[in-house]
Amino acid sequence: MDQHLVDKIIKFRDDRNWNQFHNPKDLAISISIEAAELLETFQWSGTDLENKVNIDNMKEELADVLIYCVLLADKLDVDITSIIEEKLKMNEEKYQKDKAYGNSKKYTELR
Repeated sequence: MDQHLVDKIIKFRDDRNWNQFHNPKDLAISISIEAAELLETFQWSGTDLENKVNIDNMKEELADVLIYCVLLADKLDVDITSIIEEKLKMNEEKYQKDKAYGNSKKYTELR
């Protein structure tokens, strides 16, 4: 992840003295709430799976989710790039290309 962007998010938080309110529990709750607001942009969209009419709202809600994820990673003192790379490696083992290609089944069903 771009360290400049992470630093900008942290600075925004620190300039407002909000770190005192940012514990892992509340940040995780905030991620979930913002993710629900992202889902809300699709509510009542019927068969429109992309709902492009709400793209601006989707971008705003997605940004909120990502910002809270950065703040949680900071609070847990974990490197975002490292944990994503580790998870991708795990997923590569679970979802081997030859078994998972074009298939939406969970890895436990691919064996």
